[in-house]
Amino acid sequence: MQGGQYNGMSGDSGGYQSVRATELVNRVIQGDRDALAELFSIYRPRLWRLVAFRLHPQLQGRIDADDVLQDAWLRAVDRIDSFLKDAATSSFLWFRTIVSQTLVDLHRFHMGAQKRSAAREFSINRGWSSESTSSAMSFHLQQPTKSPSSTLGRAEQARQLEAALQGMNENDREVLALRHFEELTNGETARVLNMTEQAASARYVRALARLKQILEVFPGGFEGALQFGFPSRGARPDQDRTQES
Repeated sequence: MQGGQYNGMSGDSGGYQSVRATELVNRVIQGDRDALAELFSIYRPRLWRLVAFRLHPQLQGRIDADDVLQDAWLRAVDRIDSFLKDAATSSFLWFRTIVSQTLVDLHRFHMGAQKRSAAREFSINRGWSSESTSSAMSFHLQQPTKSPSSTLGRAEQARQLEAALQGMNENDREVLALRHFEELTNGETARVLNMTEQAASARYVRALARLKQILEVFPGGFEGALQFGFPSRGARPDQDRTQES
């Protein structure tokens, strides 16, 4: 791996972790796999959230997010020689891309006849597809139910909600997914979507207002939906298995 220094573009939001991440990045550039493992551990809760949100609704409850992250970690190790070039903007976003690609391969493997659609879910240049984001948002914005009759109604509600979300501006919807569900910073969101931070911030405010309008016609409204608008951490997102490989 080529030598050099990495000056603060570690993808953290600030504080001790940001300083530590920058130190680790400089060690990774020198080929230090232990530093890569520690860096992955710092980002693990955020990457866990990505998996919990983006995992296809049909696979929710069947696939363990920790297993996805372990697979992604092994891929990251294989790509350590490309770290300096591919993580030039943000080391976190480098890991995020690898985790996203791992998820797409998992979708392709598990979803059989739908694998062609799964293969188009994500690309390095375009990110996650509009349909994939709408489906994930619809799944996580619905309130849970236990009765069979409510389950049927929930399925219809899901279709209606997904259709309404599809009616949003594509970039506004993706900004909302990245900021609210994945909890990316405004700067990270801007880099992912190749826009200015000012534009990303304005789109987020507009998207929240539009989402509120959409959700008001559904049971529980905006506030009720947002109680379930993020993945439930049934697994321990801080569980670290990077040292097992």
